[in-house]
Amino acid sequence: MADPRCVGIIGCGNMGFALAHRLTLSGFTVLMGSRNPAIRPNTHFQITSIMECINRSNILFIAIHAEHYTNVLISPLEHNPALFNGKILIDISNQLNKRGQKSDEFSNAERLQTAIPNSHVVKAFNTISSFVMESSTAGESRNVFVASDHPFARDKVIILAREMNFESFNSGSLRTARYLEGYTRFLFPLWQRPLYITLSVLFIWLSYTLYMRFIQTKEISWNQLFLHITNKVLCISAITMLAIVYMPSNLACVFQLIYKTKDRRFPEWLDKWLLCRKQLGLLTFAIGLGHAVITLVLMSPAYYSTWFHPSKIEILSLQNQTKFIVEHGRMTWKGELASLTGILTLLSMSLLALASIPAIGNLLNWREWRFVQSKLGTLTLLFAIGHVFAMAIPRWVEKRSIKMLYSVGFLCVVFPVLTILMKFLFWLPCFNRPIVRIRRGERPKLTTA
Repeated sequence: MADPRCVGIIGCGNMGFALAHRLTLSGFTVLMGSRNPAIRPNTHFQITSIMECINRSNILFIAIHAEHYTNVLISPLEHNPALFNGKILIDISNQLNKRGQKSDEFSNAERLQTAIPNSHVVKAFNTISSFVMESSTAGESRNVFVASDHPFARDKVIILAREMNFESFNSGSLRTARYLEGYTRFLFPLWQRPLYITLSVLFIWLSYTLYMRFIQTKEISWNQLFLHITNKVLCISAITMLAIVYMPSNLACVFQLIYKTKDRRFPEWLDKWLLCRKQLGLLTFAIGLGHAVITLVLMSPAYYSTWFHPSKIEILSLQNQTKFIVEHGRMTWKGELASLTGILTLLSMSLLALASIPAIGNLLNWREWRFVQSKLGTLTLLFAIGHVFAMAIPRWVEKRSIKMLYSVGFLCVVFPVLTILMKFLFWLPCFNRPIVRIRRGERPKLTTA
């Protein structure tokens, strides 16, 4: 009879021994199954044949590659069809092919369940490396996603993972294994599109700023290309990205008013835009933080001449001695206002970034989270626009020409101002009330003359 605290591991590779180590520390009896147990080196774990491991264990980790399933697991069923009756098989394999998996392909776990229908196949532990399995101080993810078509087996493995000191989550049916097995093949899958958008914005503004300030007007020399120009590009890119984060909610309101229902899906491009707002927001915060750090490095009358009053030097002659008295220039109203709005923008963005952390976001209820992400986000965009206006308006007044429309300071606020105006527009009762009714599932009331 199988020991209820005995966990079997089929496979004696690195992952197999890492699992054995973690299970032993968690108080389980570990039995490792090998095709050649006699030639295995002397270890702290009991190594037996695969058949004995299966017979003595109710829970079995399948720690071999999927291509060996037929020889190791499926072939013995010809002689003993009841070999896996009621057994829980934990499949930890991943897809090894580099190409994207088609929607009609099956996962390794689904194929295993089809081949051994009298077993309870569970997909789990495939996102955990052997290093994390053995080390309690590893910095990698410790989340275990558990999927199975058998609720009892799924709950059993969830409890097992928690006993092994991992955070385990119910991922639903075994069909989810298609996503779980493919997830490990991608590098930051949720960040790719936001990164492309961010790099595109940075490249566009860098090209335009270099052309206007370095090539056409020659206001700066090549000595200022590394920090001074970079700082300007980061500033205008941050406010553009902030508008990109909050514009899709305005477009969602437009489509809902057009559709007059919340059940109709948005266009695919808007869906993708809405889903990557968190990543876009965090990248915006990183750009804004970089702008703040570089500004502190460059903060001097030499770089920001209009931010400071000119220094006054008085020469006094006392007893045939010349004495210089230097009165250092204080900040002008422009410098103080630009600094204030910049600080408020960075503080607000910091709160938005903190609220996006799951440990903090979970402490907020829906109304609190919506207030932070919507109302505080709108306020952050207003602070950012005020920061640009404080820096650019005095220069616009000096120019008083059509060239103002081509300046970097003017162009970078066009999209954010449009975003904030649409926000205020949809807060008006004539638009807000129909939107609220639509989101409640009601039909908006049409006004008639």
